[in-house]
Amino acid sequence: NGLTCHRLVMAPLKQLCWRLCGGAGEDEASLRARVARLEAERDMWRAKAEGTVGVQFPATHWPATKPSLQLIPSYPVYDRSKPKEAFLAVCQMLIDEVCGELPAGYELPPREIAWVRRMLMYNVYGGKMNRGLMVVESGLQILEALGRPIDNNTVVGLAILGWCIEWLQGWLLVADDIMDDSQTRRGQKCWYLVEDVQKIALNDAFMIEMLVFKVLKRHFGSKPYYAQLVDLFLETTFQTECGQLLDTLCLNLSLEDFTLDRWTLIVKYKTAFYSFYASVALGMIVAGITDVAEYNAARDILMIMGIYFQAQDDFLDCYGTPEQIGKIGTDIQDKKCGWLFVHAYHSLANTQQRALLEQLYGKCKVQTPEEQNIKDLYTTLGLKDVYQRYEQQSYDQIMALKGTVKQVPWSVFEAFLKKIYKREK
Repeated sequence: NGLTCHRLVMAPLKQLCWRLCGGAGEDEASLRARVARLEAERDMWRAKAEGTVGVQFPATHWPATKPSLQLIPSYPVYDRSKPKEAFLAVCQMLIDEVCGELPAGYELPPREIAWVRRMLMYNVYGGKMNRGLMVVESGLQILEALGRPIDNNTVVGLAILGWCIEWLQGWLLVADDIMDDSQTRRGQKCWYLVEDVQKIALNDAFMIEMLVFKVLKRHFGSKPYYAQLVDLFLETTFQTECGQLLDTLCLNLSLEDFTLDRWTLIVKYKTAFYSFYASVALGMIVAGITDVAEYNAARDILMIMGIYFQAQDDFLDCYGTPEQIGKIGTDIQDKKCGWLFVHAYHSLANTQQRALLEQLYGKCKVQTPEEQNIKDLYTTLGLKDVYQRYEQQSYDQIMALKGTVKQVPWSVFEAFLKKIYKREK
């Protein structure tokens, strides 16, 4: 009746949320966090409507014509029936935004803008896009499981976060290829080997990294969870750089130091956090999950997946063809602390075989008879069978943790497993 409607309209937002959402099955902590987000958004829009809101970032609110300081246009419709095509369209949108920002916001001439567009198209556009697509897929599953509303802006927002992960990977790979003297990436020359690029690739890597944070600020700066997104990307970037340090310092270590424990530490920090945990944690943040125990439970599962994934990469670096994996494997040449090597050297090789590894590992070029000698030794030692057993053990270990997550649906982890279990590229 009219009196009831009047009371509902006049009730504080907190009381309304408790009354309307209390029966939705949410725990008290999640509901309180949801109420806090809604109140923050209400206050923000009220201040904007009343003209009392100040500039959020006054130190960088210049020049006034910078496109990123203007209202974001409506997002294009995201066709969920064509996930890869729709996801790629968002990448093109972001590249166009970046290139549109450079002349008005940073006074870059046309030649430099063309360079940035070409560099982004070469290094971040396309690829398998597994990490980014998983942000969309896992984010939507978490939102649906928690009964959160989903509209086109929500889906595009998840896709933008997915591309932030893809661009994070993009700059890391540009830098990693330089450090590893790699030859090919995604079936083409590494960026630093392109004739007119070379050392410019180093600055390009830095630029892609910063563009991740530019995108976050432009599209999520007004969101109540913006600081959480920035925190996750800062932490994930630093974790990955710690992994890269552990990896590159192997050049100064002896083969005796290449233990299974060191390999595990390298891949946990260099691969697992950014390739697996971040993709799910982003969806959890957007969905408003604040329970630390839930993040910890998800992380435990995703660390096992990420470490297993890198063991796959090490295996394919040796046994996969360039056509199959999109690059020429260089782990033997580069003296990598790899899964195959640590098992061969410390667990399987006899004295004579270990001497062969010490003679050739990290001292031979790719696609040479010396490199093939090491690959043949791996086969002789039965590493293919050892790997298959490890693969099954990892799967069983993941499945044993099925009951540990409470808010993130298990289908999120099943989707990851479907993409990586027994993959061949």
